[in-house]
Amino acid sequence: MKKKIGISLVALLAWCGVSFAQETDGQINPNSLLAIPKYEQLYKVKVWRNLDLREKQNKGFYAKGNEMTKIIISAIKSGELADVYASDSLTAKIPKDEFVSGLTAQKGQTMTPWDPAASYYVGDRVSFNGKDYEATDNSTGMNPSTSADQWQPTSAGKSIEFSQAQMHKLTLVEDVIFDKRRSRLYYDILAIGIEAFDENAGGYRKLGYLKYKDLEKVFRNHPDEAIWFNRYNTAENRNYADAFLLRLFHATIDKVENPDDDRIFDTYLSNGRPYREAVWATEWEEMKMMEREHNLWEF
Repeated sequence: MKKKIGISLVALLAWCGVSFAQETDGQINPNSLLAIPKYEQLYKVKVWRNLDLREKQNKGFYAKGNEMTKIIISAIKSGELADVYASDSLTAKIPKDEFVSGLTAQKGQTMTPWDPAASYYVGDRVSFNGKDYEATDNSTGMNPSTSADQWQPTSAGKSIEFSQAQMHKLTLVEDVIFDKRRSRLYYDILAIGIEAFDENAGGYRKLGYLKYKDLEKVFRNHPDEAIWFNRYNTAENRNYADAFLLRLFHATIDKVENPDDDRIFDTYLSNGRPYREAVWATEWEEMKMMEREHNLWEF
């Protein structure tokens, strides 16, 4: 009798395990930090937001010398952030060397090799033994590496990376989910995209997207660097991860998922509506989301 009970108990536990696996399989977004299963979601919509780190409310993420983008780029270069993606779908990855080369704001120039038979004048630039030099005096046949009076090393013509001041625009992609079991609205950040202002092109260049799950780990692992600066009370400084969790940023809605995948601005401008109406529409979407949350509380 005991043997039969033992076998039945084992079978019951095995059945429960299989049942639970079937219930959760495919129910949780692999990119989600909150991992709210689909069967717990009464309402969900994906939202794209534009976050400008130069705004006053966002300056806590952009304190001088401790910019959030600085930490992100350093983590990518060091390999701590191993995966960078080409789009917000978070499927196709960008190789690390390709991403780093994409940080170049101005390409470098190849200097003409030094010719011992040529005459050089003040301001001329040459390369010699892998280094670049600029003439400080007129000369002929003077070796740049040994003629300090005629030549000096120069960094002119080197490639230049985007500065932190140019990397101030982020795209925040999140799922807005109302959890029917806990009766609460959650903002589940999925990805953050980085853009840099290209002064030569006169517009923004997309550098890549990162899983927020990966980014959150970097913030937690660097408590002394990833600090959201509280301008009113530095005793209340927060880790970047906590600042995002507490929604201590301002980011305007750029797009709410729709069948045509249209941005709010594109919809209004393509219909000949004024730019200001598109701006109002972004605020209206924010109000609609707040009202929907209020209405869902009635369930």
